[in-house]
Amino acid sequence: MKVFIINAGQVFAHSGGRFNNLLTSWTAAFLAENGIEHRIVNINDDFDAMNEVENYKWADLVIYHTPIWWFQVPNRLKKYIDEVFTAGHQNGMYASDGRSRKNPAINYGTGGLMQGTKYMVTTTWNAPDTAFTLPGEFMDQRSVDDGVLFGFHKMNQFIGMDRTAGFHFHDLEKNGTPERISNYHQDYLRHLEQVLKQEKQLS
Repeated sequence: MKVFIINAGQVFAHSGGRFNNLLTSWTAAFLAENGIEHRIVNINDDFDAMNEVENYKWADLVIYHTPIWWFQVPNRLKKYIDEVFTAGHQNGMYASDGRSRKNPAINYGTGGLMQGTKYMVTTTWNAPDTAFTLPGEFMDQRSVDDGVLFGFHKMNQFIGMDRTAGFHFHDLEKNGTPERISNYHQDYLRHLEQVLKQEKQLS
């Protein structure tokens, strides 16, 4: 298995990307310990879009580590996606939007070329998990995946990738205690191990 890790912990204003850097190091260390080949890109660095297309095409599993800013991914990750996915048009990522001129009303979103590649996304939040689960709270009992990440998941589906279970880290700004981080570390590695086991069984 080959894994491509995208560290989207953008450095901006009061955000230093520290937790996503830590999370990326957890992932990379786990993969290295298990002999799994991997590559890493940090969206704060300069990148060549065509080279990044090759990273996507090389991978069996793409892992996105991203904070959520104002209920969207950071602007630098969006720039990365815009440029890399555009470079991937008719270059191994997607051929078209999937429609034909004979019947343009159907089959939109079926032109992806990356069938067989999986992706996983983790998100980091100031919001507590209860903001998504309790009646009357801010996120209207809508999950991260069905709410804020809906378009993100469709984006990856558009190029043909299949989703694996993600992992969401909550209440990190106001409640990022050493104990909480330690517990998250253990929980996340168990999750990652389970995902990798499932993907190896399917491959």
